[in-house]
Parts: sequence; C-alpha cells; structure tokens
Amino acid sequence: MKDYSKQLMELSQTIWEASELKFREFRSADAICQLLCQEQFAVRRPVAGMETAFTATAGSGHPVIGILAEFDALDGLSQAGGVPHPQPRPETTCGHGCGHHLLGAAAVGAALMARDYLAENNLPGTVVLLGCPGEEGGSGKAYMARAGLFDELDIALTWHPGGANAVLTGSMQANCQAYFSFRGQASHAAATPHLGRSALDAVELMDVGVNYLREHMEPTDRIHYAITDTGGVSPNVVQSHAQVVYLIRSTDSEKVEKLYQRVCKIAQGAALMTETQLTIQFDKGCSNILSNPVLEQLLYESMQKIPLPEYTEPERQLAAAFCSQVGGAQEIASDIALTGLPATVRKRMIEHLSKMVLADTVAPWEHLEVDIAGSSDVGDCSHVVPTAEFVAGCFVPGTPGHSWQMTAQGTTSFAQKGMLYAAQVLADAACHVFKNPAVAESARQAFWEQSDGKPYHCPIPPEVQPHITIPEQPA
Repeated sequence: MKDYSKQLMELSQTIWEASELKFREFRSADAICQLLCQEQFAVRRPVAGMETAFTATAGSGHPVIGILAEFDALDGLSQAGGVPHPQPRPETTCGHGCGHHLLGAAAVGAALMARDYLAENNLPGTVVLLGCPGEEGGSGKAYMARAGLFDELDIALTWHPGGANAVLTGSMQANCQAYFSFRGQASHAAATPHLGRSALDAVELMDVGVNYLREHMEPTDRIHYAITDTGGVSPNVVQSHAQVVYLIRSTDSEKVEKLYQRVCKIAQGAALMTETQLTIQFDKGCSNILSNPVLEQLLYESMQKIPLPEYTEPERQLAAAFCSQVGGAQEIASDIALTGLPATVRKRMIEHLSKMVLADTVAPWEHLEVDIAGSSDVGDCSHVVPTAEFVAGCFVPGTPGHSWQMTAQGTTSFAQKGMLYAAQVLADAACHVFKNPAVAESARQAFWEQSDGKPYHCPIPPEVQPHITIPEQPA
C-alpha cells in the first residue's frame, strides 16, 4: 500500500496555517479537495447548503464506509507553531486549538489507503470522505444529516486528536444555541430615565432568571451564555439594544428542547419586566451520540494492531517543555480519551500518563453507557448510521483543549506522528469491514438496538440555515 505520509503532513500544515473559522474554511477545503481530485476521487462540492462541505467518493458497491473529516479552527487562539510559550501569529487571531487540521488530514489518509486496499484486492466497496465544516459552534454535520448525506452509508468512522489513545464509548450531550436580542428605548440616564427602557436591563434580568433555573434542572444539564452586545459604553445613555447568546445542553435532543423552551420563557419574562421587545434567533443544534459497541471493538482491535509512534529524544525534549506549561493529574483526567473509562482503569491511566511526556499505550476498552460532558455534531451522524470514534495521542497528556498550548503543538513532529497513526487505524478498520462485510451488518443491528428504531430528527429547524457569522447586532 502506498505511503501517503508526506502528503498528509503537508496537508495538515496547510490547514493549520489557514486556521479558518466555521463555514469559512475555504483554503482548507480547497487543499483537501485538490488532493482527492488528483487521486481520482469523485468530489462533490458544495453540499448541504455549505460552501466548504463536500463528499469525495471512490469504489463501488457495498459496504459503503464514511470517514468524517473536520478542518475548522477557533478564534482567539493564534499561536506560533512549536513554541512552548505564548506567541500569537501576527497574521491571524485564529488557531487550531482542537487539532482539526490533524483530524482532517488523517481522515484523508485513511480514505486514500482504504481506496488502495479495495483496488489491490479487487473487492466491492465504497469509501466516502465527508468534509464536515463548522464543528466548532456550527453543527455542520447536523446540516449534512438533514440533507441526507449520511443516508447511504453502512457505517461511519472518525477520530479526534488528544493526549492519550483510547476508543470513545458512551454518549456526549445534545445541545442548541440561540441569540436573544432585546430592543428598548434610549434616553438620557439622568435627565429623563423614566422615558427609557433598558435592553441591557432585560439581558441582565434574563441572566439572573436562568441562574435561578440552574437549581431546577437535571444534574447533567448545562447552560452557558455570553453577552454579545451591551448596548454601548456610555453609562449616561439608557441602552436601547442588547443581546445575549445561550448554549443549552442535555443528554438528548428532547430534553434540550424542553430546557430551551424554559429559557425562552425567562427571556419573555425579562422583556415584560423591562417593556422591551424580544427577538429570538435559533442558531444551531446537535444531537447526543449513539454509541456502537461493534464498531468500538473494531477500532480498538485496529488501535492494538497498528504500532504506536516512536519518538526521538528531541521530540521528547520539546514535549517536556510543553509539560511545564500544562497541569498535572487533574488536567490529564479531563482528557476526552479518558472520560469514558471505568473508574479504576481511569485512575491507573492517569497515574501512568502523569509520568510520561507523550502517550505510549492504548487505554483498555470496555463498552459503557456513560454521559460525557461536552458535545459533538458527530452525534447527528450517529443517529443516522452506525458510528464510532477514537482518540489518538497527538499532544502532551493534560494539554487543555481550546488552548494556545494545543495550537502550538499542532505543528510538531510528534503531533504529526499521532496523526499518521490515526490515519492507519482508520484505514485498517475500514479495510477489515471491506474484507468482512458481516461486521457492518452487526453494527447495524447494534444501531437499531441503541436507537430503539426511532428515525433521526434534526435538532435544527428546516428554515434555519448555517450562520456564516455571528448575527448582526442591532444598530
């Protein structure tokens, strides 16, 4: 099988340098599509109403295996690569603080290797790389699921960079996000305050009301907010406009919807109390993850089969420099790779990784029905087709997600070695299914058991389209 290491490392670097936000990943999507076109994949773009979403297909017949690729960055995480201290890049405010440049490149590599396996062994089967934009705050896969792009797949596989090596099990939270905009009446705050109606008061009252709601929701529920418009910086003006965005999470979409309606009622109450006008703009949503024990075991066996990366002494020294910039056992315990492990296994893994600068083992796998804090739009794919995901060690254990430390490590050779390992694991798992199609059938049976036969319902209303930018603030 052809070695694609050079192309994948160059691709990951190109995406890292571009560091593009949700639904604006034009250079990144172009780079991926150009490589796949050169490799004779049939590329379709745009899809699902997103210019940076695409599919790339090779082969024919069943099984049809989808490999999910992400490539969006985050704002506020600009950082020079390979530098173990804060050093923003002057050309951008954005950075790959979640490793999606590695995620996307490895997915491409897996698709290429799986395609080669089909050709070399003259087997039926189709590999589909799905370019999924806007995972960070955009729920791109939910729009793709709504458009039916996962309907023809037999299984879907993906991965995520982290500080350890493990198969993900259990579920992550569903969520939704909405903007609450209040419009009042401006007035002189000293001379004629009685003529004013403060939109900022409405935002603050809403925030107070939601904070009281926290006592009366399930322990697994989460509500976050950010004030995106305070109405200006002059305190002697009654603010005529203000806006707050809320992100609401629960264990499934039905619970999210009920919690969202309660938040909306609080907003309406705030508007009544302040005699302001309220506008609610639903932004996005994503589903909880349906786990699949059959595919989890498939990935675990591939993770054990593929040799883990070996690191040079200079790589270990650079990793050690980053170790001094991240926390210890508490931060390692928060790594997504460890969150679904049984308590005793998790404790042993934390103790082991606390002594390491880079992960050197695969965490034991056991299928568990656990709820993991945080969300991923992979959940929407998992409600349509059997889906599984693993984490590969690309960063120093304990590196916090969405941090400058993660952005900085993203260009290192040890991160790229983790990316190449992930590509081989994904490819090996896909090839095993191509050789043994019964695995896909077993995964489908497990999928029906997990979903109770319920059809997928997109958490994003049909009239809502991807938001390229934050909604404009009132003038």
